[in-house]
Amino acid sequence: MQVQKLLLTSLAVFGSLSLTLSAELRAEQNVQAQIMAKVAADNALKNPDEWRTVDINNMVLLTLPHGKVVIELAPQFSPKHVEQFIRLTKASHYDGNKFYRVIDGFVAQAGPEDGSLADRSVTALALEGEWPTDKDWSFTLVQKNDLFAEQTGFKDGFSLGYSPSENRAWLTHCPGVVAMARGNEADSASSHFYITNGQAPRYLDRIMTIFGRVIYGMNHVQAITRTTSIEGETAVGRSAHTPIISMKMMADVPLAGQIQLEVKNTESKLFAKKLTERIERDNAFFFKQPPPVLDVCQTPVVTRIKAS
Repeated sequence: MQVQKLLLTSLAVFGSLSLTLSAELRAEQNVQAQIMAKVAADNALKNPDEWRTVDINNMVLLTLPHGKVVIELAPQFSPKHVEQFIRLTKASHYDGNKFYRVIDGFVAQAGPEDGSLADRSVTALALEGEWPTDKDWSFTLVQKNDLFAEQTGFKDGFSLGYSPSENRAWLTHCPGVVAMARGNEADSASSHFYITNGQAPRYLDRIMTIFGRVIYGMNHVQAITRTTSIEGETAVGRSAHTPIISMKMMADVPLAGQIQLEVKNTESKLFAKKLTERIERDNAFFFKQPPPVLDVCQTPVVTRIKAS
């Protein structure tokens, strides 16, 4: 009888604790939804449009043997890296280079052969892994208490982490971002770049410079030949590595070959509304409702071809 009473008491306590935790999660969800709604209202006054036309001067057309990829650059966050990448692209620096380090679920990395004249001729850059923020800085909130940041969100279509306690922000390693490779030294990046092709390696946030993201043709990035093989398979030879046919600034491409794109405006009221809906998951499909968690790297920013 004593054991039965103890069990019933334990179950009652556990049930009470579960209800308390559930209530706390819902309260946190409501607070976050209110914050997001306020940010949405503020942003909507400045950025009412649902779609944003991507500046042709900030787009790079990467041509692979199996298709075309478009990269949107981020000079507002990584100006020196973007400046160098544009200069190298205009000088045909990347044409004929290969994706020599391609690991499934990690990155596809390309650049000139190590130690070659083309490799040694490029100036090393100072790391642009984060930037300071002030009281007027704003962004569209996605989540608080992310595993790698106090807050996560979007600005100008790019996913970011933000630390109010440090007054610092940075771009995050979500799938499809383009960043500059480097050696062990923080300020050793030059021209080798990588595209994240799978899981989000967020442990690289703040210690690498992200300077762009793929907004078109991610399926072609995923199709780049992996350079690593599983144990027991024949090693992948360099001749099988995927080459870069050409890399051009979109503005330098003849009009007939240009790809004009629009992306969802992450500062719009509608985008913030979609974020709230993704957090709440309030529809019949979710007969068991997941916790109110929204990973910034699983929050799509949709692209479409711009109507002529």
